[in-house]
Amino acid sequence: MVSVGAWSWADKASRIGWKTVGRRVDLDGAQSWLRGPTAGSGVVRDGWLQKEADRIGGAVVPGSESDGLLHDFGALTGPEFDPDEIDPRIREFYEHTAQWRMDAWTQWTRGFGVPGSAIEYLYGKRVQQLALPVQPLAVAHGVDSEVIEIVDATGEHAGSAWLRKLRKSGDFMYSGYYRATTLPEGDGPSVHVTFPLEDGNVQVFLKPSVGEGGSLILTSPAGKFGEDGAYTVVAEKNADYASRAPIHEVFHVYVDDEGVLRTDHVLKLWGLTAVRLHYRLTPKG
Repeated sequence: MVSVGAWSWADKASRIGWKTVGRRVDLDGAQSWLRGPTAGSGVVRDGWLQKEADRIGGAVVPGSESDGLLHDFGALTGPEFDPDEIDPRIREFYEHTAQWRMDAWTQWTRGFGVPGSAIEYLYGKRVQQLALPVQPLAVAHGVDSEVIEIVDATGEHAGSAWLRKLRKSGDFMYSGYYRATTLPEGDGPSVHVTFPLEDGNVQVFLKPSVGEGGSLILTSPAGKFGEDGAYTVVAEKNADYASRAPIHEVFHVYVDDEGVLRTDHVLKLWGLTAVRLHYRLTPKG
């Protein structure tokens, strides 16, 4: 069995690797758009919430009326995106996410299943973060989700934590922090998701657009630094470093012919499709 100390060194080596390929950034200055919650050493789960609230002088508000990933879906309004063109049921999901039940299915592409299993076992399950199940039956019993609000020092909504756990095992799949952010190179607000990790995080900026029938399409493409896409941020020796990550995603959120809210999710690595996911979303009760 690998010791805790050995894993700590392995995680540190990973951060040094991202530092090497990244650039130094000023999270309190020009690159403040990359400021996001981070976790302490060891297991992530939801331990980062209070740390983030303390950082901004705010508070964690579990069970608040602001139970959506976005406090106001209208915050995504921009020159190329009109939230009023989106099906109202999709808006309802984003503004009151905790009131919806999620069922999920996964399908890994040939060639990615084996490394995906290794990452899930050696990293995702160990730290209880970014643990995308490889075995389809792992999500057969559904996914439990909880939304917890964080407010700033004035009591205003700062962001929403979405905690997703496998219903059968209780293991965390994702622990993410959601808000709307406008990028330096952006033409409007993006859905900004941060996944806290030890002394760093993975961040994804998703560009919204209107699809057929009032569906919502969220895309994190390849691009320049400062544009929509995925980033890895690490802290090393009192300095912060950021790099574009080769992760590209597309979410298509739509209402099917029977009135059921669904999402098709495609995740690519270096332009190659690694896994496809499908979510069925139904109102609780």
